[in-house]
Amino acid sequence: MTIKKQQPDRSKLDQIVTEARRSQELREQSYRGQALKLYPWVCGRCAREFDHKNLTELTVHHKNHNHDENPSDGSNWELLCLYCHDNEHSRYEETRFDGAKTDKSSSNTATHNPFADLKSMLGNKK
Repeated sequence: MTIKKQQPDRSKLDQIVTEARRSQELREQSYRGQALKLYPWVCGRCAREFDHKNLTELTVHHKNHNHDENPSDGSNWELLCLYCHDNEHSRYEETRFDGAKTDKSSSNTATHNPFADLKSMLGNKK
């Protein structure tokens, strides 16, 4: 007797993924639209200005890193360009995970100085 392995219903899985993505897009459009109406189209970190042509590069950052907290007054949002937004999340992840593991005072410091003998090397060439 052979037992057939039942394959998951791909169409149902695709439907679930599509619905989840649609819900996320609607949520993002909702607070993104509000933030774009509340704030000038300028990155809050590097002060880069945006217009309709490059507005997709301006993102909404949640100051407390909770994407579900979206007060209508915009108090948890700031507009950041893609680069500053990525930088902010990288710094947050570093402090969140690495900060607890490493002591900042014991971090490795470079001791080699490649230019230490440069003066004497240049002094020989005339």
